[in-house]
This record gives sequence, structure tokens and C-alpha cells, in this order.
Amino acid sequence: MNIRDRQILKIALPSIVSNITVPLLGMIDVAIVGHMGSPAYIGAVAVGSMIFNLVYWLFGFLRMGSSGMTSQALGRRDMAAVAGLLVRSVTLALGIALLLIVLQVPMKWASFLLIGPTEDVAPLTATYFYIVVWGAPAVLGLYSLSGWFIGMQNTRFPMVIAIGQNVVNILASLTLVYVFGMKIEGVALGTVIAQYAGFIVALGLLGRYYGRLFRGGRSVECGGRYVLRKNQHHEYPPSTLHTPHSSKQFLDFLRINRDIFLRTLCLVAVNLFFTSAGARQGAVILSVNTVMMQLYLFFSYFMDGFAYAGEALGGKAYGAKNKTAFHETLRRLWRWMLIVTIAYTLLYIIGGEWIVSLLTDEPQVLEASGDYLWWAWLIPAAGCVAFIWDGIFIGLTATRGMLLSSFLSALVFFGVYALAVASLGNHGLWLAQVVYLAMRGLLQTVWYRLRIIN
Repeated sequence: MNIRDRQILKIALPSIVSNITVPLLGMIDVAIVGHMGSPAYIGAVAVGSMIFNLVYWLFGFLRMGSSGMTSQALGRRDMAAVAGLLVRSVTLALGIALLLIVLQVPMKWASFLLIGPTEDVAPLTATYFYIVVWGAPAVLGLYSLSGWFIGMQNTRFPMVIAIGQNVVNILASLTLVYVFGMKIEGVALGTVIAQYAGFIVALGLLGRYYGRLFRGGRSVECGGRYVLRKNQHHEYPPSTLHTPHSSKQFLDFLRINRDIFLRTLCLVAVNLFFTSAGARQGAVILSVNTVMMQLYLFFSYFMDGFAYAGEALGGKAYGAKNKTAFHETLRRLWRWMLIVTIAYTLLYIIGGEWIVSLLTDEPQVLEASGDYLWWAWLIPAAGCVAFIWDGIFIGLTATRGMLLSSFLSALVFFGVYALAVASLGNHGLWLAQVVYLAMRGLLQTVWYRLRIIN
């Protein structure tokens, strides 16, 4: 294992841990309401979590845009730009969060119209929604900070924050529910408390380790990231916090985030259609598809870690105009992709039935899943290339390529489904999904070779 592999793992492994802890926030809430005496509470948390996951996913550009632009500025050693990028991103995040709070009533109405919770679940979901929406500033602000930390080659801070949020969520929710006798309100308030705790910890870490950067201080590169301290070498230009940014910088910032936002809309459209198409085939098929998609999510938790390494290391090398480091990073990422893909493929071939049995004990679902399990064997190979390219493209801020590949792949998804569903049924839906995943990676490869490599 050479130095580049160690750099990749130093960024990827904490990111993988962070990814694994993310679903725990929702699982903790479900576990608590699952003992409140009514399934309506579980439904309310499920629907409420779905609403916010969808809304916040749309604003994932706050993390991705911050990561790519920051890593490039770091590679150029333009510390004034590094500081300015975080200020712009957090300002935009808080502005969007304020808009979500102001528009919470129409947002709730539109969400309910889209999802359609039942009469017993709807009032509880509304209670959950109107409390959790106040966590928007913390969630979106943390998106910007996490992306900036990744751009600074530091994935340990996001990992610490994610673990801390889970601990706070458990303690706060249990205390509010079992000590103060609150119901769905306690679970929702516990979630908000955990979100702000994570945001406050992120701000504290920012001030402690990077504070001098925003005051035009001196910095030293230490352990793959910049830790700011007194009396060190390598003085950089003072921060641009108190000077106007050029219109070009601001327009580039908006363009990159716009492309990522539109690209996310394409992903959301495919995922929502996949769910709704399965639902139209009945509860059993919907359950099978839901369980099978968990296998894709398990794979994505690991591959996202290496995508983050591509964002950080690829963007930094590109910003430094170091072609040797960039291409070596890319080669090493392909090797790690191959290792993870083979490992997951073998895991799903050998232990797929066992994994499904851990996720559900419903006899009908277990029986039906046997007909579709082989699709899970194809998911790692179909999706692996797109993960690596996503990280590299974010690091290069090649967001137009990400947008076009996602848009064209979505069109292919809907086309394949329309042609195959009549004869193949749910297998046609899975065929469309696998082709869609592979097409994203293929189109990004073509874009890289035609528009970037030269």
C-alpha cells in the first residue's frame, strides 16, 4: 500500500463510518415510537422522515459544491478563496433554510399531496413536520460545513459530528418521551436538538482548528489538512471576508450549485418513479423492491467513502495543477472500486438470502424476493463506475457533465421501463434500474475522455 492508498483510506474510512451512522437517526426515532401503542406513530415518523430526506436531498449541492471548490482552492493554496467559499456556502444554506421555514405550510401541504398519508397518520405527521422543520438551518448549515471539511481533506470531523448527533438524539428523545411524558413531539424535538448539537459542534471545530484562516492568520499543512496555529510558516493572503467577491467567483459558485441541484432532481425523479411503480404492483412487490434497494444502499455507503476521497484528493491535485498526483489518485480509486465491487458481489451471491431474511421475516416477501435476488448481484458492477466519477467530477467541479449524464440516464431509465414493463413486469423495472446505473457511469466516462482528459 503506497502513500496514495493511505491518503485515500484516510479520507474514505471516516466517510464510510459517517454514512453508516446516518440511517441510525431515523431508526432511533422509529424504535422509540414503535413502543407508543399505535402503529400510527411509526407511520408518522416514516412519512415525516421521508419528507425531510427528500427536501434535504435536493439541497445536497451545498455539500458537494463546497467540497469540490474548496479542494481546488486548497490545491492552489488560495486560502482567501478557501475562507470565502465557506462563507458563501453557509450564507446560501441559511438563506434556503429560512425560506423553508417561512414556506413550511405550503411545503407540508404539497408533501402530503404527494405522499398521501392516511387519516390516522396525517395529524401526527403534521405535528412531527412542524417541529422538525425548525432544524433546517442546522441541517443545511452542516451540509456546507461538512463539504468544506471534506474539501480540506478532513473527513474525521464529519464522522465525529455524525456519531455525536446519534448520541444526542438517543439521550434527548428518550428523556423527552420517558421522563417528560411527551409523544411524537418528544421524538421530533429530540431530532431537532441533535441537529443543532451537530451544527454547534461543527462550528466549534471550525473555530478551534481553522479560526485563524478567517482572520488572515498563518497556516501549516499537517496530516493532509490545514490546521491553523500561531507562529508557523507559510503565511497566506488574508481572508476575503471583508472584501467584495468578484462577480465571476459568485457566478461560478451559483452555476456549479445549479447544475448539482438539477442533477439531483433527475435522481429524485428516478427514485420516486421506481418506488411508485413498485407500489402499483401491490404491497408484496413494493416490500420486495424496498428490501432489495437496501442492498444497493449498503453498497453505496462504502462507495461514497471513496467518492469523497475522489472529491478531496482529485480536486486538490487539480487545483495544484499536479497531473501526476491526479492520475495516480484516479488509478488507485479504480483499484479500490474493483476490490469493493468484487467483495459486495460475492457477498450478495453467497449471503444475499441471509441478508434479506435479516431485513424481513414476512413469508410472502421472502418467497417473492427469491425471484429478484439475482438483480442485487448486478447492482455493484452496474453502479460502481458512477460513484467514482461522481467524486472526481465534484472535485473538478465538472458539474455540467454530472447533470447531462444524469439527465440522459434518466431518459434511458424511463425508456427501458416503458419497453420492458409489459412483458417483464417488475423484472422490467429492475432492468431499467440496472441499465440506468450503468449508463450514468458510461456517459461520465465518455464525458471525461472527450471534455476533461484533453
